[in-house]
Amino acid sequence: MAPDNSTSRPAPLPPHHAPGVTPYDRLVWSDTQVEHWLVNDEHKRELVVWFGHDSWVELTALAKQAQAARARAGGAARPLAWIVPGIMGTQLGRARPPGAEAPDVLWLDPIDVIQGRLPELRVHDTDGIRTFGVLLHSHLRLKLRLVMAGFDVRFFEYDWRRALPDTGAAFAAALRADPRPGVIVAHSMGGLVARVALAREPAPWLTRIVLLGTPNHGAYAAAQALRGTYAVVRRLAMLDARRSAEELAASVFATLPALHDLLPFGEFAGGLDLRDATHWPAAGPGPDRALLERARRLPAALAPADARFACIAGIGERTVTHARCSGDGFAWRYGLDGDGTVALRSAVLPGAPTWIARCGHSPLTRDPDVARAVIDLVGGSDPGGLRPLVDPAGADLPDPEPLEFSDEELRATLTGKLDWAALEADERRRFLEALNEPVLPRDPRRSSTAPA
Repeated sequence: MAPDNSTSRPAPLPPHHAPGVTPYDRLVWSDTQVEHWLVNDEHKRELVVWFGHDSWVELTALAKQAQAARARAGGAARPLAWIVPGIMGTQLGRARPPGAEAPDVLWLDPIDVIQGRLPELRVHDTDGIRTFGVLLHSHLRLKLRLVMAGFDVRFFEYDWRRALPDTGAAFAAALRADPRPGVIVAHSMGGLVARVALAREPAPWLTRIVLLGTPNHGAYAAAQALRGTYAVVRRLAMLDARRSAEELAASVFATLPALHDLLPFGEFAGGLDLRDATHWPAAGPGPDRALLERARRLPAALAPADARFACIAGIGERTVTHARCSGDGFAWRYGLDGDGTVALRSAVLPGAPTWIARCGHSPLTRDPDVARAVIDLVGGSDPGGLRPLVDPAGADLPDPEPLEFSDEELRATLTGKLDWAALEADERRRFLEALNEPVLPRDPRRSSTAPA
């Protein structure tokens, strides 16, 4: 039986004392500001460091094409496209006093992680955390392509730590406040935010809802994050000078309601009900019992698919598709029928057509083939560049025998501490961009004999 983490949750942190401004605090630029700089070839040095040279070249071309599309439209009304990012896709931090050089960004500021400040993202009522825009490296390309296709674009930024019913209610309010004809394009957990919102506000003025890699039936990655075996948690522990991945899982991630909401449910979960505390190992970090109970109510709060829905799912990356109890931990089964984070069977939403892309989870918002498919879908046509999914079980996808790894084996990956100061700018950027990329033990063992 899992320990009752709801009674052992760390006490709220003492009043915040804002440290000095870091280089990453100064990167809190709005999408409109960055677009202006790209169009006018300004601040090239800063933007190249931030995006990388090749991405800067691509974004500069897209920004200029988007500006031309706006000019061609003149003052004509344009439909609205909402972009809803996934978990960890919005910057979080605290405001500094008026006149300060920059806000205090905690996510994602590697300097703050190195200094041990990640526990300030623990969820409590007085944490003072607010949003500071979406992560533009992940979402600016998609915005610019939608502008080029004739849309005005708005990001729905949100505190991705909070419970999905609360975030969905906030998005429903935003939809009601701007009832222009338009569409929603939502990535990962953002698709669940949209489904909660549409259950509250059907928004008949929206003509299309496109879900990119949305875990419609949950994701085992959330369970791994709570166990300290997920790649994101382990890479963050490589930055944190003092804490292990297991310590971060117990002290930070176990306090996040959204992670509990993302746990697998329904037929996808099989016989392992991860929303039941008794199905978790007693040893090692695990979920919060009270948050598990609340998460059990989420499926009833999700809008079912209607004729407006379409899904794009990534495949070809080793993804956890099944889990079972094994000794004092879990055994995780990996197949190629997923995007590295979300299994194909979870990305499929009954009643909505699905197209598949050979693409990882995070790149779904950056991949040009996926972007073209999104433009086709919001324009009312089927995407020509992606293959429609015929068998939701993935039987039409060639896949070698799956692999299985234990908690212990996954904890042997991404160990040690990273010398951030010794990295070049490009190495730092690539490390941050790869936070969500799955890493498996170097020695792939025998094929799994776990039950299907």
